[in-house]
Amino acid sequence: MNHEITESFAQMVREKGIDKDILIGIIEDIFGMMVRKRYGAEVRFDVVVNMDKGDIEIYLEKEVVDEVTDPTTQIHIDEARQKSDEDIEVGEEFVEIIPLQAFGRRLVVSAKQNLNQRIKEIEKETIYNEYTSSLNEIVVGEVYQIRKGRGEILVMHNRTEIILPRSEQIYKERYKKGDTIRALVKEVRKGTSNPVVVISRTDPTFLLRLFEIEIPEIYDGIIEIKRIAREPGDRAKVAVVSHDDRIDAVGACVGMKGVRIHAIVRELNNENIDVINYSDDPVVFVTRSLAPAKLKNVQIDSENKKATVLVEADQVSLAIGKNGQNVRLASKLTGYDIQLVKEAAEEEEYDMDLSEFREELGEVLFHRFFDENFKTARDVLDTPVETLVSELGIEESQLQEIRAMLRKGLEEAEVEEEEEGTPEGEPADEPVAEAPASERLEEETTDSPEVEPAEDEKKEITE
Repeated sequence: MNHEITESFAQMVREKGIDKDILIGIIEDIFGMMVRKRYGAEVRFDVVVNMDKGDIEIYLEKEVVDEVTDPTTQIHIDEARQKSDEDIEVGEEFVEIIPLQAFGRRLVVSAKQNLNQRIKEIEKETIYNEYTSSLNEIVVGEVYQIRKGRGEILVMHNRTEIILPRSEQIYKERYKKGDTIRALVKEVRKGTSNPVVVISRTDPTFLLRLFEIEIPEIYDGIIEIKRIAREPGDRAKVAVVSHDDRIDAVGACVGMKGVRIHAIVRELNNENIDVINYSDDPVVFVTRSLAPAKLKNVQIDSENKKATVLVEADQVSLAIGKNGQNVRLASKLTGYDIQLVKEAAEEEEYDMDLSEFREELGEVLFHRFFDENFKTARDVLDTPVETLVSELGIEESQLQEIRAMLRKGLEEAEVEEEEEGTPEGEPADEPVAEAPASERLEEETTDSPEVEPAEDEKKEITE
């Protein structure tokens, strides 16, 4: 019987992962309780558990006396000599081995129930301590159940059930039973039965741990991740700084041909990751966080943690990003409430070809303007009167009349065009978006050589 009991205890050690010494202590306490119930609270005894041999022995200690006044602690000398082959004298200690059968079935069943309860408590405490010490660390488990109603995924890790709630899942990911899953231990709390272990794939710390795994310089502390902003499954911005001037932080994180960052991107279901250099200067940091957009000006309100950013019209969409992601992530990364303001576009002055005024000018004057390369009304209006007099040989008073006629013609034509519904330019300095980056590799720019427009052939006129 002793061997069967200790074998069942040894199985608990193997299956439950309970420390052997702790289990031995529990067994000693349980059998000690049985002895006290059977012989009284004053009894002197010793419980010896040998897990290796499969033995549990209970020793009862009594004083040898001539006259017994307390059967719990004393034994008559004649009885002692009958139970022992040794020569025993009054006053000595007599040790008696008590078989388990002496305790009766009811007491053994009660002890078994007590033992199971103690084992469950120890198991719960062991699980709680194990995962509490693993908070914010990555664990790898196997999906064994998907609760479609609540969207929870139950994962088996080291024979322990842990939970991946819907809110901690990357929304684009789909799992099936048997899939291997890697996630961060986010929360451990004591439940009614076993501890509840919550894991996450959306927490920014999960991304931090992946960087530590894939990039040795981060794990060794040479490169430090200062801040992370994520929209799980879509895009993330990571600000890094190097503590070694010889190492480029962004380059080390990206890796040769992007091999390091691509490993992380694949783990996160193709989540785009922008890595930028961190800066203590808020202007520089905000500028980098809004990349790839090129900014005109950044004004910082440090007291209210606000940043007003002026961008050109053609850079607005880049600064905002798809569905506002770029500016939102930049705000989260920098800690500043970023307000984008679109720069006013310079309105082009309305112009008309000079041939539109051919009838008013007359053939002679029109061809004289044309021969001197005045092709539009603006060419005439924007040229000083003195220059026109010297180049065209026309009197100043006549030129003033011509310029007035051209100016009036432009104004009337512009009004007519607006009334016909020509789209107007967008308002200047319009607030675009606000919200809480990446320093991508610097864009290569190639300056195209300017090509001067060929002059139209001059038409020879014979007056």
